[in-house]
Amino acid sequence: MTGDTYNGPTPLQLGNQNIQTNYYQGRPRPLASWPHQVGVMPSRADCFQDRAEAARLRQVLAGRGTAAFGEAAHVLTGGVLAGLGGVGKTQLAAAYARTAWSAGEVDLLVWLTANTRSAAVDVYAQAAVEVLGVDAEDRDKAAKAFLAWLEPKAEAAPCRWLVVLDDVQSLNDLTGLWPPPSSQGRTLATTRRRDAALTGQGRRRIDVGEFTSAEAAGYITAALAAHDRTEPASDVAGLAADLGRLPLALSQAAAYLIDAGQSCAAYRTMLTDRAALTLAELTPDVLPDGQEHTMAAAWSLSVEYADQLRPVGLARPMLQLAAFLDPNGIPTSVLTSPPAIAHLAAHRANTPADDVPPLSPHDANGAVQALHRLSLLNAPDPASARGRPSGLVRVHQIVQRVTRDDLTPAQYGQTARAAADALISAWPQPERDTVLAQALRACSTALAACAEAPLHHPDAHPVLSRTGYSLGESGQVSTAVEYFRHLAATTRHHLGPDHPDTLVTRTDLARWQGAAGDAVGAAAATADLLDDIRGALGPDHPDTLATLSNLAHWRGEAGDAAGAASAAADLLGHVLRVLGPDHPHTLAARNNLAYRRGEAGDAAGAASTTAELLNHVVRILGPDHPHTLLTRSNLALWRGNSGDAAGAVAAYADLLTDQERVLGPEHPDTLTTRHNLAAWRGEAGDAAGAAAAYAELLTDRERVLGPEHPDTLITRGNLAVWQEVLEERSGAADRTSRGS
Repeated sequence: MTGDTYNGPTPLQLGNQNIQTNYYQGRPRPLASWPHQVGVMPSRADCFQDRAEAARLRQVLAGRGTAAFGEAAHVLTGGVLAGLGGVGKTQLAAAYARTAWSAGEVDLLVWLTANTRSAAVDVYAQAAVEVLGVDAEDRDKAAKAFLAWLEPKAEAAPCRWLVVLDDVQSLNDLTGLWPPPSSQGRTLATTRRRDAALTGQGRRRIDVGEFTSAEAAGYITAALAAHDRTEPASDVAGLAADLGRLPLALSQAAAYLIDAGQSCAAYRTMLTDRAALTLAELTPDVLPDGQEHTMAAAWSLSVEYADQLRPVGLARPMLQLAAFLDPNGIPTSVLTSPPAIAHLAAHRANTPADDVPPLSPHDANGAVQALHRLSLLNAPDPASARGRPSGLVRVHQIVQRVTRDDLTPAQYGQTARAAADALISAWPQPERDTVLAQALRACSTALAACAEAPLHHPDAHPVLSRTGYSLGESGQVSTAVEYFRHLAATTRHHLGPDHPDTLVTRTDLARWQGAAGDAVGAAAATADLLDDIRGALGPDHPDTLATLSNLAHWRGEAGDAAGAASAAADLLGHVLRVLGPDHPHTLAARNNLAYRRGEAGDAAGAASTTAELLNHVVRILGPDHPHTLLTRSNLALWRGNSGDAAGAVAAYADLLTDQERVLGPEHPDTLTTRHNLAAWRGEAGDAAGAAAAYAELLTDRERVLGPEHPDTLITRGNLAVWQEVLEERSGAADRTSRGS
């Protein structure tokens, strides 16, 4: 140093008030001129689709700030692009950056791949070299220098900057590396994560989902047209739906179609042939648009990250379980059920076998949340689920397919049965929540579609029949018939015609045929079934006897009273021989035979047989047993039908007293007896008594059953009949009086 002249390296001075940091250059470097770009943006994808998310992003960053792509529907002031891998976050970010650059809105554009800390530091250090002339020998210091330079300073010349952090994988890796909030700068991040730490400090989140139906169809159409290919619009739309409108899946499928010379229809057929082809086998040899991952590998790293979140090791088995259920909505009660927890415990990763604490529903929910944080599924919003017993978890169908494809055959079958067990465990009876019941049926349908064989090994899983009963009990009786017709065929295919589950499914089919109004068809189906059950199980097997009872029932419903009586007599002969005269099933068979004989026209014989039976029932079961009360009700009926209306009134009146004592005044059987008593009062000539009894019963049935219940409607109709009878008699009496 000579005098006031300093001939050494020129320092770059950065600081705040009295704190400064000096970086020295050994020799001058030419500094970048504006506009300037650091880092390499990915190329624009072929057939790029301009999406609604792009407009949202422009709105978010219009006033500067930070954007991260994730889930928020309201207008944002800054953001982070977040979502499942393959939804197009990077392409949206690159499109925004190109537009801002082309419009002259940016002086400095920095694009960095932020999947590791070292990668981010390298790009920041390079920016420091190019923009500040800093020596990058110490990369960390150079990166800090660049971030410090981005800090807004009143005396500094304005520089409009945009920093894009693409593919943020670990938030801890970026500690201290987020660009500072600035009125002159914008920060845009893309990530699969949805952690709370992503937002705040000027950052807001925008969720990126799949293409819309129009965007997906537009993409496939344009990709094929670029190679002089056209496909029917219906096939294009169908393929887009089959792939869940996921941009990554659509681009790779389109490339496969072009390379393999296949049509959309052929690809869809191959896609559904899960047994023959995995998704990896439907991927092009060379990936389009510079992509680095196939559909089959796109989410493996995300699953690994999710498995490291607390509760450790549960995310992967939870995703495997969810992969077999309805992508559009899995009740959380299914995923937190005891069978689901048992599945998680059996397949928990990263935990020593002797150090596994018992799992709870809280742990299962934690696994769902871990997957949600990595965008591998969408957990229900606690606010929207409030007040409902079970929110719905959603998983993309291609994520499900990839997850299933990754399982060994043994794992596949085991996980499918675990999912079925979880459904049965969470399925309430009776079904009071129609939304939950619909979701459970959808999950069962999805499970059967991808795991038909495992659900029939070693036998038919109960969830298969439960689904059909749920359909019928919800009022979809015709749909239940078709469901059981298909189930009977598949069960026969997998287990054989004589397997007990095949025979039970045929029984269910006949039942719902009858419930749908086809009693004749139900009777014929039951007769055919009876022959097969006798041959497979023997004449005295309980299922054979139950089928014989069903045959009597459906013949009676079909109007074949003689055939019903014949079947009932056959049944009684078997149960007498197998069970003995005093067994409850024998007593029930005697009751049914008497009833069928009465329906066949022998009301007096039915009354006599029922009276004799009543003595046995009282002796064996007691006076207050439900079967005893039922037998007394039948005795009253056949007394009335045999011409003894007064005897029917007396019998029903005595029965009513005992039912009110044993069952209570509001029990359905008690209300039915009141209905029958009113009817026989009218038949016995007491029209006024009948009308009064029906009026009183109507009030109670409206209160207990509701005004639109079928029994309430019948009571209302009968009341009107007897009121009309009274009016006619009153009118006739008036006319007679005037005539005299």
